[in-house]
Amino acid sequence: MNTPLPMPAEFAEQEWIWIGFPHRADLWEEFTLPAQEQIAAYANAVAETGQQVRLVVHDAANEMRARQLVTGSVVIERHPYGDIWLRDTGPLALFDQAGRRFARQFRFNGWGGKYDDMEGDQEVGRSLAAAGGLPVEQSDWVLEGGAIDSDGTGLVVTTEQCLLNPNRNPDLSKADIEARLRSELGFERILWLGEGLACDHTDGHVDNLARFVGPGELAIPLATGPDDPNAAIYEDARARARDFGVSVRDVPSPGRIEAADLVEPASYMNFTICNDVVVVPTYGTIHDADGVAAIGDLFPGRAVVGVPADAVLSGGGSFHCASQHVPKAPR
Repeated sequence: MNTPLPMPAEFAEQEWIWIGFPHRADLWEEFTLPAQEQIAAYANAVAETGQQVRLVVHDAANEMRARQLVTGSVVIERHPYGDIWLRDTGPLALFDQAGRRFARQFRFNGWGGKYDDMEGDQEVGRSLAAAGGLPVEQSDWVLEGGAIDSDGTGLVVTTEQCLLNPNRNPDLSKADIEARLRSELGFERILWLGEGLACDHTDGHVDNLARFVGPGELAIPLATGPDDPNAAIYEDARARARDFGVSVRDVPSPGRIEAADLVEPASYMNFTICNDVVVVPTYGTIHDADGVAAIGDLFPGRAVVGVPADAVLSGGGSFHCASQHVPKAPR
């Protein structure tokens, strides 16, 4: 097994980004077409900056629909996949001690067995890696990419709710998981937050809660309104981060968003950092403009754009969840 350099931060220079395109109408139902349109708008927003976007489609009909929605600069690749959440089913790109890029693929069990294994979920990681010319190393434990976030210096943030959940790796202790994060992803320090967002089917993925925006700088939401369902979760995360010694940057939350009387795990923190743009999901709330502006303040060297993601949210995630980036080799 390669001993990797610390996993690069998302704000490091990227070679390309994969984005999943919805294809299963039985999953997306009435949101299928609007979710496709929103994913296409996300892909176009990145591609127009000159960064390569590889839009992942399932079949010929899916490709035809995608081509109607994206610009000619978006590359379309066909791969086997269940749903669009490539952050969790796709490979993580790393560099070994000699600076050679490779992919690490983890086991995926439907977010703790809550969802049946869909056709393509177990194949898509290797398929993507092969298309990207990335040699693959397989890890024998469950880890989703949305459960971790790196600042590029060897520091990772995650949540106890997800990584210590017995529905992932019941035979691994906290110390075991920390050891694997060190040996397989190059992390030297681990910041453990507690719970993730309410009603998040991923069991609290950190990319909906807290994101590194610079070395040792962690963005965390602030509650907006007395009915914000995650107010206590945000404050606990903020306290743990400050106790650990990282700098906390504030971003307003979207507030309480419900669908069919159920709280949605909506978050501006599911933004995607690309080379020249940061794409922020918006949800049609009065807080959208403030959320985008606050994230804009965190990335003064990049354009920051808000793109509607309410239809994508109906599937349980947002733009960051639906994509996986590949970093450029360190210079």
